[in-house]
Amino acid sequence: MQTIELQASDGARISARFYWPDSQVQSPRALVVIGGAMGVRQDYYRAFAQWLAEQGFLAASFDYRGMGDSRPRERRKSLRGFKADLFDWARDYDTVIDALTEAAPGVPLYVIGHSLGAQLPGMLRNRDRIQGMVSIAAGSGYWRDNAPRTRRMILYFWYVLVPLVTKLCGYFPGRRLRKVGDLPEGVIMQWRRWCLNPRYHVGAEGATVREAFEQARFPVIALLMTDDELMTERGTRVLVDCYANAPRRIERIAPQDLAVRRIGHFGFFREQFEGTLWRRAIDLFHGFHSFKQETA
Repeated sequence: MQTIELQASDGARISARFYWPDSQVQSPRALVVIGGAMGVRQDYYRAFAQWLAEQGFLAASFDYRGMGDSRPRERRKSLRGFKADLFDWARDYDTVIDALTEAAPGVPLYVIGHSLGAQLPGMLRNRDRIQGMVSIAAGSGYWRDNAPRTRRMILYFWYVLVPLVTKLCGYFPGRRLRKVGDLPEGVIMQWRRWCLNPRYHVGAEGATVREAFEQARFPVIALLMTDDELMTERGTRVLVDCYANAPRRIERIAPQDLAVRRIGHFGFFREQFEGTLWRRAIDLFHGFHSFKQETA
């Protein structure tokens, strides 16, 4: 594993980790960018990224600006005044893809998008480099599309807690509140706007974002966990259909299919699923080309 510091087009510092295959491998089988969920540090994906490297892939994880290792040292106590929104986080994604393709040119590139990590790629400047995306537990964040357990408290979260606490603190102190994690003001307030719109980001941002998603042509396969405590099948469908001109499908995965008690929103990346869900992701990489031809 190699920890590197990248610089986005606007000068922001982005911390990434490249997980290289065995040094005797002349060229990686493919490149895999792991786009993380909202408030989740890249360290959460370490075991999965290491496993991908052991299978011959060059994998990369990263922290969006203001988060984890991409949080400036002087902002460790507070993100008050730190400027960033979700468009900036999309640029961070672009920065990592640029660096990864420069490290191994001419090799196919795939995306594993966990929750938010599958919501942003339609806005990427270099989306044409992506050969396929596996969406993990991702869907629209629109509050009516949230799972029942989340929907019971979400209006309080968006209409009371978020605006009040963010105004008082100058950022969202999620770590102290044990909700999502610390987020820059621009990120949380833009995300709030998305989550209050039935069409999520495509609806909240209008034609520019809608058309960007419509220009995406890489195949999208969404893995829907039936016991996801945050997302629903309806929400997953709304997100997948934002990629309106891309080959796309949803695969439902239930815990009983794998003889386990729970998968949930975060379970895919646990090591217990190395022989099942992780292997399934590689199978999907191999099948993207034929899937694109079948749906052309």
